[in-house]
Amino acid sequence: MQAPVSLSSLCWSTPDGTRLFNNLDIAFGPGRTGLVGRNGTGKTTLLRLIAGELSPMAGEVRIAGTLALLRQTPLVRPGETIADLFGAGSALALLRRVEAGRAGAEDLPDADWTLPHRIGAALRQCGLETEPETLLGALSGGQRARAHLAAQLFMSPDVLLLDEPSNNLDDAGRRLVATIVRNWTGTVIIASHDRTLLAEVDAVVELTRLGATRYGGNYAHYRERKEQDLAAARHDLADAEKADAEAARRAREAAERKARRDSRGKKARAKGDQPKILMDAARERAEASGGANVRLRGERRAATGLAVAAARTRLEVLQPLRMTLPECGLPQGRTILSLDAVSAGYVAGQPLIRNLSLTIAGPRRIAIRGANGSGKTTLMRLIAGAIAPFSGTVERVGPVAYLDQDVGFLDADGTLLENFGKAGRRSGDREAHAVLARFGFRAGEAKRLAGGLSGGERLRAGLACVLGKTPTPSLLMLDEPTNHLDLDSIEMLEAALAGYDGALLVVSHDETFLDALRLDGTIDLPDGRLPCRAHERH
Repeated sequence: MQAPVSLSSLCWSTPDGTRLFNNLDIAFGPGRTGLVGRNGTGKTTLLRLIAGELSPMAGEVRIAGTLALLRQTPLVRPGETIADLFGAGSALALLRRVEAGRAGAEDLPDADWTLPHRIGAALRQCGLETEPETLLGALSGGQRARAHLAAQLFMSPDVLLLDEPSNNLDDAGRRLVATIVRNWTGTVIIASHDRTLLAEVDAVVELTRLGATRYGGNYAHYRERKEQDLAAARHDLADAEKADAEAARRAREAAERKARRDSRGKKARAKGDQPKILMDAARERAEASGGANVRLRGERRAATGLAVAAARTRLEVLQPLRMTLPECGLPQGRTILSLDAVSAGYVAGQPLIRNLSLTIAGPRRIAIRGANGSGKTTLMRLIAGAIAPFSGTVERVGPVAYLDQDVGFLDADGTLLENFGKAGRRSGDREAHAVLARFGFRAGEAKRLAGGLSGGERLRAGLACVLGKTPTPSLLMLDEPTNHLDLDSIEMLEAALAGYDGALLVVSHDETFLDALRLDGTIDLPDGRLPCRAHERH
């Protein structure tokens, strides 16, 4: 039986010539498959190749049945409506003409009177109560994501491709996507770093520089197998390095023995104890034998060297990155932030934040929670000093570092060193290089342009810039930091934040990430119409 999706000898390179896939062979059967991998390994590209939006440079993509793709960042065209997403703009317009008595008799057979009901049902399935004629531009980012998902479900495809489907959704939206995936009866392939969503899959396919590897089971099984693979890779590297060292030792000892023999031969020739013809013949035999041995040792040493390189490459692919955050020395109990009866927003008389009072003292870890549009980013910008309150007071004690969702302060045309110089306020390239190295940018990487960084690299660069200040900020504010990160980068961030000794204020819908932070409390933003509430955990 043919698999719903099969790729044979697939090859693809980026426009700059970087090879992403080389003779890739993989099949996706019925059920739920998670597609994971570090940023830049080609997850979105693979989905577009499967969907037919891109053509492979070589190889073949075969699809059995109909297919739909939910893009990670769908475009919004001027004047585009929800009905247009469903491909139903003309059909709904016909119904409106019929209802208004402006349609001819020849139009009536084409009228689909069930269409509005079916579109409404798909929208409600995705948590939207709105008319199909609603402009997409009038919706929030989360609502647009729901509308695009509803349009794909409306098609009832045999194969559903989801590219980071939970990225712009709040908690309720993420639960909705997880329910849809759990109940899907066809084939669904999900490129995602959402570990809660990946818990719903039947298998995980990981893309690396070495190709594609399939792991049976959900994310928990994948992580368990990955840990085993990582341990095996470390063992293989240790064995390869030991064999290489042994080959080097034998080559060195053989060279020393040859040097001693050569020395004895020279002394014997100088004495003249044996006939010259016999000594010349002995020397020729020794040189022939020695040459063969040298070639053999060289081949063995080259082989062990290649084995070390291969083992090291595999370990680099499997081993997660590490990042070290500097200490700020924030004492327990020292107040660093105080808000007193604060209201704020962007339109006078329409506050998103209403009458909020809170105090953060010591290295507390607080999450700001709320649905899309409730004002989470507004509160972060208020605390960071980017906007002023309508009423109430905001008092910051000590330096504050704020990273928005896109780390927007980075100059795309500037190098990391130049960006660090603007934000970090340190003097001298040596100190800048030292700080950037702590965040994984070593040697020449410090001269990379910020515009060419992946999501994980961009976050690391932003943290280096804001935490490289003197003194180190005692309050770190992160707005949806995991949105553009791959799984390895998220785990790297979690490990780094575990050792941070300052206060932490985070906006995130990633429950697994928030659990890893070991929160001390939350700030709940209901919907902008009610007072905000702060809760402490004890």
